[in-house]
Amino acid sequence: MTTILDVSAAATNASPPAAIRARPRKATPWAQSERFLRVAVPATVGLMLLVLWEGLVRAFEVPEFLVPGPLRVAQALHEDFAMLMSALWTTLSITAGAFLMATLVGTLIAFAFVQSRWVELSFFPYAVLLQVTPIAAIAPLIIIWVKHPTAALIVCAVLIALFPIIANTTMGLRSVSPGLAAFFRMQGATRWQTLVRLQIPSALPYWFAGLRISCGLSLVGAVVAEFVAGTGGQGAGLAYQILQSGYQLNIPRMFAALALISLTGVVLFWAMLALSNAVLKGWHDSAHTQER
Repeated sequence: MTTILDVSAAATNASPPAAIRARPRKATPWAQSERFLRVAVPATVGLMLLVLWEGLVRAFEVPEFLVPGPLRVAQALHEDFAMLMSALWTTLSITAGAFLMATLVGTLIAFAFVQSRWVELSFFPYAVLLQVTPIAAIAPLIIIWVKHPTAALIVCAVLIALFPIIANTTMGLRSVSPGLAAFFRMQGATRWQTLVRLQIPSALPYWFAGLRISCGLSLVGAVVAEFVAGTGGQGAGLAYQILQSGYQLNIPRMFAALALISLTGVVLFWAMLALSNAVLKGWHDSAHTQER
């Protein structure tokens, strides 16, 4: 009787026809490659916008306490580099803790939803409720209930970053091929075997898509929580530096802190995209599309 492992081995050992193996692959010039264009085009547009920004500020003689130019922002970043980097590290530590916690909790909740339809019907509306509730409205309560400031900020960020992982992972675990699901049932696979060998591999692209969204929301949640908490002192994050810069009318430093937050979000997104491509490379079409 044919088993699941036999079918997997046969699919692995099967070789493509000679005509397909012998088909030559055209070499794409590096200037027209997908990877180069993904970096060069946005970088060129960004550079043009910065030049336009600097030119408009100089042409209209806009005061720096209203809108500083990019060169003045870069100067402020250089002057306050140590302080801003320390604040960035604090914000990143909260972001990392929130992202890891949201990934763990969201994935486990998605597994529970898939294993029991009654669990999903009972608790999924409350996951949606967490997503649509403004974090600024409940953050003061969380800060009161959770005595440790860092833990309170992490909880606030987790509430923002949790839903994309729950929704995407649940969708991925349910988006299995009906034919493969029927084949697993026909072979008498247990629920654990179906989960590990069929549902989890099928859900990985959806899971990584949720991670890409959640990592950015973790950063947003950390910054919003810092704004609401207003924690200061030596271990203050970038949100506190933005508030202090606004009070002192140090607008170039405020723009420098905002630029660091934006760059951090871009780096986090591309890091998760690279991790997704590394894991899915060789067997999923989404990774093949990124390699062109």
